[in-house]
Parts: sequence; structure tokens; C-alpha cells
Amino acid sequence: MIIASVVKNKKPVPVLKHEWLDRDLSLLAFNARVLDWAKRPEVPLLERLRYLCIVSSNLDEFFEVRAALHNSVEHPKAPLDAAGTHAQHSLSKVAHALVDEQYALYNDVLMPAFAKEGVRILSHGDRTLAQHQWVKSFFEREVRPLLLPVGLDPAHPFPQVANKSLNFIVRLSGKDAFGRDNEIAIVKVPRSLPRLIPLPEKLSGKRQLFVSISSVIRAHLKDLFPGRDVGQFSQFRVTRHSDLSVDEEDVKNLRTALRQGLVHRNYGQAVRLEVSSGCSEHLSEFLLQQFELPHSALYRVHGPVNLVRLNQLIDLVDNPKWLFPRYNASYPQQLVTNGSIFDRLQSGDVMIHQPYESFDGVLAFLREAVRDPHVLAIKQTIYRTGADSVLMELLREAVQRGKEVTVVVELKARFDEEANINWAEKLEYIGAQVVYGVVGLKTHAKMLLVTRREGRNIRRYAHLSTGNYNPRTAKLYTDLSHITCDPKLTQDVESVFNLLANQSKIPRLNKLMIAPFQLQRSLIDKVEKTAQAAAQGIDSRIILKMNTLTDEKLMEALVKAGQAGVQIDLIIRGACMLPAQRPGVADNIRVRSIIGRFLEHSRVFYFRTANDESLYLSSADWMNRNMLRRVELAWPVEDAVLRQRIIDECLVAYLHDNVDAWSLNADGLYTRVQVTKPKRASIKTSQTAQTVTPVLAHGAQAALMALYAAKL
Repeated sequence: MIIASVVKNKKPVPVLKHEWLDRDLSLLAFNARVLDWAKRPEVPLLERLRYLCIVSSNLDEFFEVRAALHNSVEHPKAPLDAAGTHAQHSLSKVAHALVDEQYALYNDVLMPAFAKEGVRILSHGDRTLAQHQWVKSFFEREVRPLLLPVGLDPAHPFPQVANKSLNFIVRLSGKDAFGRDNEIAIVKVPRSLPRLIPLPEKLSGKRQLFVSISSVIRAHLKDLFPGRDVGQFSQFRVTRHSDLSVDEEDVKNLRTALRQGLVHRNYGQAVRLEVSSGCSEHLSEFLLQQFELPHSALYRVHGPVNLVRLNQLIDLVDNPKWLFPRYNASYPQQLVTNGSIFDRLQSGDVMIHQPYESFDGVLAFLREAVRDPHVLAIKQTIYRTGADSVLMELLREAVQRGKEVTVVVELKARFDEEANINWAEKLEYIGAQVVYGVVGLKTHAKMLLVTRREGRNIRRYAHLSTGNYNPRTAKLYTDLSHITCDPKLTQDVESVFNLLANQSKIPRLNKLMIAPFQLQRSLIDKVEKTAQAAAQGIDSRIILKMNTLTDEKLMEALVKAGQAGVQIDLIIRGACMLPAQRPGVADNIRVRSIIGRFLEHSRVFYFRTANDESLYLSSADWMNRNMLRRVELAWPVEDAVLRQRIIDECLVAYLHDNVDAWSLNADGLYTRVQVTKPKRASIKTSQTAQTVTPVLAHGAQAALMALYAAKL
């Protein structure tokens, strides 16, 4: 599978800007790959539903962040894509097709499969008389008191409709109490109401039966408008642009400005309108005009307008046989449960491969630091830690125990702003020093620094990670945690904290590469050095694993390296703009995407010329924003054993995956990698020329789960 030949005497073909693949189409293609898991019959039924909900959640965020530009560019002079059509039209077409595929899967596959197992969401027409009576009683008791329909007239303009909220639009006939003909009314459904309501056992028998809140309200709309006839109606949901924009140069208090911005986020510019498939043209046109949306932003759906809320069904059904078998992560193999982590680190670095190894190892490191009387100070960055975090409670305990605690809180972590603001205020209140990084930049680096007195000396210990300090997502995301007391690396971490706290000029770093200063340039240099070696006939390899590849300068460097003869494998989970395997441009570049049970999140950068290899871990994807508008870190793994372990587990295993892997073709489309006959392939490293014979079906995540389960 890994080609070792060198391309010679081949004139490089420059890649022009317009030849890159479209980023947003690539994001939608990623969601199509996620949706494939919901299609697989071998996947447990509730997990298939979960993947369907994940795609809906991803699409919500896509529209909230990316759609405003496309909706505003409906103009005949808009740029054309490679197919000669307006780019926003191509995007709209793909997005509509993906949504249609979701609902077809929901209606034609998943719901019938649930029904076969005795689980049903009953529509109004499927209910028995007794069930109708129960639903009516529930409506009168639990729902009606919370509803306040608004009839539209000059004194009652179209109400503010919150982002992603459930609503009904109703067309009425007859006259109102004052003899007027106002025909349109809006019913807003409170978020406090459950989206699925289980019917009592006496009405369900041995089955599990549910009704949706939209079905309950739909069945009783006429009760909300006494004396009027309800004609046309539809549920609807509007998605709004929700990317907070704050001019940091023009605000005195970023935290206050962001908190004020959060109030208005739910009422930003409308970007998408979802209505029931049977919604009349009259009502859909009325809504489009109210929200000032083009027709391409209208999505007619055959089912609930918010599939994300079907996650409730997973919790309500609670059938273990329809879920993945519970996976119990092993405690990090390099740590002992009853020994000092500080003593362990003095004999060598520790690497934790999450979620196969438990995040408890990171918590144990912080907990020991908090409770060790010799620890003087703790510094940590916070990007996404969640609203309920054991880790943050440990930092509060550290303050109470008299440690000097400094926390760099990134207030602008998208959709986590409120949780981070709350933690910042709580930590500040009890005496921690809280800073918010650098104006104009997001602090995306994940680092924890512990300063400890040991006799007459001061020693630093650091934790660096490719992922967030979030115990919940640490069970779902693949990431690498690196704990070290390397004096040069920990000195670099100290320098970065000083930069974030006081913006003083950063000294020359020993080992860390940092954005926005030199990370992009350093990575380009490494790619170019590998290319120079390949041009001289030296066997050269680059393997990169990350979430996203969209930075044009880095992609340009990779293309040139491939043209020089470097064999390049890119393991990119999500969006990738580089046109892999395009003849004459990227013949030596292969791109694959792994979509599995866990979300691939680790960033690993591997470079080799002959027997000289280097490997880096990073918090950064290869995106322009990560390189130039964020504080990001990349650091080397110099321990040969740890480096080989990462190569084996994060690179070799994924390059041989033929279960969960997708390959990016020259036409920009992804195809599922098929199981083939075993063949011999190798990745040559400085440690060994390793030859691997893959089994008929090899899923990297499944193999790693089995590997670490054996260590329990």
C-alpha cells in the first residue's frame, strides 16, 4: 500500500488557488460519511439513530457558522465552481440532498426497524381512542398552559423566533373577536416541553410507545383558536447565524461584551428555514419573506424539523442490546495507581492514548499536584471543559489549598462561551488569577504546568494535549496526552504562559513551535526539507493525521513535496481541500478519512528522510485560522519508544484500516475503502523496517480497543 518509488525528471505543475477543493462541500461530504454509520445494519439500532442525530447537530452548526455567506451571494455574477455553476447553488443542492437522505433513512429504515422491535412514535392517525384521550388530557394539563398563540396584525407583528426553536404557523379562516380577517397566527413551543412523551404502560402493552410534542400540538391546534377554523398549518424552525463577533480592540471588558452577545445570539440573521413537507406555498412564502431568505434556504422535511432532539429516544428506550457494548478504558499503562506520578515522570515521559486509556490519568496528575504540599503553582489553559467539570473543581481546591493558580480561559470557544465565562467568574471569585489570552487571537493550545519545590531546586512538570480538558469528550474523542518534566520543554511552556499573561516578547523556544509566530513557517520548512531529500533520490515519507486541511500555503508545500517524490499519506477526518491523486498535480498524495465509533481528534505529524525521522503532536489543524489567528502548539516526541508507539497506533493502524476508512479520489469524491486480499506493506522507521500483514477486515479503532482491553 505504501509506495517507495521516487518521481524523477517530472516538471512540477503549480496548484492554483481555484484548483483547491471547496471547503464547505468537503464539510458536507464529511457528514455524508458520518451518515453512513446510520445506514449500516451491523450497527446497533440506537447507535444508528445517534449517528443520524449527530449529522443533524453537525448540519445545525454548519448553517449557524457557514451559511450566511452563501445566502447573501445569490447573484448572477457570483463566482463559478469547477462544474461551471454558481458555488452557492452547488452547496445548496448537496445540502438538500443530504437532508433528504437523512429523512428517507429515518422514515423508511430506522423507524420501521424500531417498530419491528415494538418501539413506535405514534402519529395522530395511529392512536387508539384511549390514546387520543390520554394525549388530550396531557395537552390540557401540561402543554396548553405554556402556549400563547399570537395572531398577526399591525399591533401584533411577527414575533421574535429563537434560533432552532420549534414553532407552528397557522392560517385561520373566519373573523377574530373584533370582526377582523387577520389570518396568520404563530405558536411558539417552549423549550421546556419534552420533545418525546412516553405513553403509560396500560396504553402501550408490551411495546414502548411515544408521542412527539409537535404531534400533540398539531392535534389540538383548533383548541387554541376557539371560534376560528384552522386551515393550513405547519411546524417550522429557523436557524440563525450564531458565530459571535466582538471587536476586541474596541471593548473594555471582553467577558462583559461576550455575555451581552450571548443574549442576542438566538436572534441573529436567519440562514435556514425548515418546514413540514406538506407546508403550503402560501405559508412557506410568507415565512421566507419574514426571515428575508432565498428559496434555496427552504428545507421541506418529512418528519420532525429537529432530528437532533430524537436523542431523547435513546435515553427513553435504554436498551443495552441496541447500544455499542460498554467500553471500559484501561488506566494508563505507564502510570501505577498507587505511586507518585512525579516520581514516575522523573524516569521518563508518559503518553496517554485516549479514549483507549482513561483520562483519569490526567486527572490523577492534577489531583496529585493540587494535594502535594511541595507544589507551588499550577497554570492551565481552558478551551472546552464543559459546564460540569471535575478538573475545574480541582483548580478551585488548589486555590483553597494556597497554591498560585493561573487559568487562561478562552472566552471565545464557539458555543462554549457561556460555560467558560461562568468558570472564569467562579475561579476569579475565590482568588485564582484568570486571564483571557491575547486580544484578537483564540488560545487553542492545551497545556498544564505544575511548579514544584524539590529540595533546593524548582522543577516543572507539564501536560500537553491534542485535545481538550473535558472528561466527558475524553471518552468519545481520540487524543494524545503527553506528560513530561523535560526541562527544555517545560521552560517553553512557562514562556508561553508568560506570553498569554503579559504579552511580553516570547524568547527563542527550545522545542515548542507556536502559532501565530512560527508554526506555519516551521511546518513548511519540514515539508520542504523532506522534498529536497526526495529530489536527491532519498527515500522520504510524510504522514499527517489531523481533523482538517485547508491552509493554502501548507497544501502548496505538500503538493510540491509530492511532485519532488515524497510519498505522502494524509489521514484527515473532516474537510480537506487538497486534490489528492490528481494526475500531474498530486500523484504521490493519498488522503483517507476514518469515521468510527470515536471521533478522531489527535494531530500527529510524521516526517522521514532515509532513517532520520521526527514526529510532532499538536493542538492545531492545518487551517489558516489555526496558523495565524490562534495560539497553537506543536511539540516533538523524542523518546524513541513513545514515538514508535504513536507510529504504530496512530499511523500504521489507520493506514491499514479497511473497515472505517474512506479514500479521497482525484475527482474530489470519497469512496469507502473495501476489504481486499491481504498484502504486505511497510512503514520504514529508524527503529525497524516493520512489515505488517493486515487481516481481511481491520478497523483501527476496533483493533486499539481490543489491544487496550487486553491490558485491563
